[in-house]
Amino acid sequence: MQRDRGYKMSQNKRIFLSAPHMSGNELKYIEKVFESNYIAPLGEYVNKFEDSIKNYTNASNALALTSGTAAIHLALRILKIGEGDDVLASTFTFIGSVNAILYEKANPVFIDSDKESWNLSPKLLNKYLLECDKKPKALIITHLYGQCADIEKIADICKYHGVYLIEDAAESLGAIFNGKHTGTFGDFGIYSFNGNKILTTSGGGMLVSNNKDWIEKAKFYSTQAKEPFIHYEHLEYGYNYRMSNILAAIGVGQMEVIEDRVAKKREIFDWYKEYLSDCDEITMMPELPNTRGNRWLTAMTFEKTDYNKVMLALETINVESRPLWKPMHIQPLFVDAKKYVDGTSEDLFGKGLCVASSTTMTKEDVKMICDLIKGCM
Repeated sequence: MQRDRGYKMSQNKRIFLSAPHMSGNELKYIEKVFESNYIAPLGEYVNKFEDSIKNYTNASNALALTSGTAAIHLALRILKIGEGDDVLASTFTFIGSVNAILYEKANPVFIDSDKESWNLSPKLLNKYLLECDKKPKALIITHLYGQCADIEKIADICKYHGVYLIEDAAESLGAIFNGKHTGTFGDFGIYSFNGNKILTTSGGGMLVSNNKDWIEKAKFYSTQAKEPFIHYEHLEYGYNYRMSNILAAIGVGQMEVIEDRVAKKREIFDWYKEYLSDCDEITMMPELPNTRGNRWLTAMTFEKTDYNKVMLALETINVESRPLWKPMHIQPLFVDAKKYVDGTSEDLFGKGLCVASSTTMTKEDVKMICDLIKGCM
């Protein structure tokens, strides 16, 4: 059917969901790293990358790490969360948000989304905390697809109930709620620089907090927990979690264009919204009032059309797409986990698709994709 519309996979360069997009200065900074011979973890550009994140987000302290998951793991370790503890988490998320709960042998408790943001529901969160028999130690809240959760309400609820708040802002660098960056509302915030994020260092993460002592302790754990002796002395176990100077150099170059990337992601979302505005069955991912999401991925749901049909059609013109996250509470790994859900995330998963959102895309690319989507209905 799609080929009859004139689209031929072999003639189209692949359009990815969110391809890396360099600023142009990354190679220059990498060359400086090579000139200095600081190839291993730590060095001038690690410090510069951490400073760029602090300056951009207004976080007081930052620690460059190997991944966003490593950052979550360190946050849990610092907060002394361990075997048998309950940790609340968004159910509608990528598994990297919750794997670290298992690393610490704690118990995940999954909370469902709301329809207003597709992120964790403050109402369900508060209701669970009022009704639960066992008080959770912390909440890991995900800002989904770069869109802000209702983070002010969620932070107030956590404070009232004495629950630590860890913001998984892996997808939402550049997203703002009432003038404040995601990742800076909680006790800890984390960012990811994986290959498909809005900025990439090929692989990497950042842990931020206003508590300097916590970040210093996380730095200690991230470098094998070596005590301050000339020889290697260890009283505690640690990890090899620090970012390399080379990857940090890439990050410094990427941070120079963060606002450009956010603006382009939002423009791409608006193009999709424009071209699909006449499709009553399509609902675009919402944005809460007084927020600016980074629109890392453009996400939508279909009321009647099977999203698998749309995915297969997009593949015929060499365009990548992906279903929305499968909620954690219906993953086989978490079959026995506690959950507090109302069906919202399962409904979104059954109807939803992320479409290509690479910042190198043109308006003509988006129109081609939208024409094909409408042809599937």
